[in-house]
Amino acid sequence: MELTPDLLMHGYSIGIFPMAEHRDDPEIFWVDPRRRGVLPLDGFHMSRSLRRAMRRTTFEITVNRDFDGVLDGCADRPDTWINTEIRSLYIALHQRGQAHSLEVWDERGLLAGGVYGVVLGAAFFGESMFSRRRDASKIALACLVDRLNEGGFRLFDTQFLTDHLASLGGIEISRAVYHARLEDAKQRHASFTAPPLRSPQEVMQRSTQTS
Repeated sequence: MELTPDLLMHGYSIGIFPMAEHRDDPEIFWVDPRRRGVLPLDGFHMSRSLRRAMRRTTFEITVNRDFDGVLDGCADRPDTWINTEIRSLYIALHQRGQAHSLEVWDERGLLAGGVYGVVLGAAFFGESMFSRRRDASKIALACLVDRLNEGGFRLFDTQFLTDHLASLGGIEISRAVYHARLEDAKQRHASFTAPPLRSPQEVMQRSTQTS
């Protein structure tokens, strides 16, 4: 069966997501982890070092300025699950307003990092992130969590839990708990594009005021 954007969104709606073994593998398979990684939107851990980095950074944050660039940045590694078909599908979802990116730009105007994901109701499915400069991915996640909170999101799905995500507050939940949270979130409304664009310094300050 051909994998279409509609079928891809249906997969997300029932709690599964696609992957390929590597960039040159034409086969795509569905994944439904027994233990699911999520980042509680009220539990993002902003360490002292991250606060300091956000206070001092010259990085600029944008949203949906270069979705293709973020996607390609995420795939630019020796081992990637993003093959040609998956790349085309996510670009199609972005063009339909169902996938979004958050970019981190350095002082030279080069893409230093970013994250992208899919939106369904009040669920954000974080697909992948990348970093070409120190702290770029952590700052991207901090700004993303701020945006998701402001936009009314209820679920931030990270698929798997890595040490990097755990250090920022990520946790694992059971498949059953995940599906219950997904069912609730997808019935609600949220907006990725409505919240104002904030600098890392503004996001850090807001976190200080609410922590």
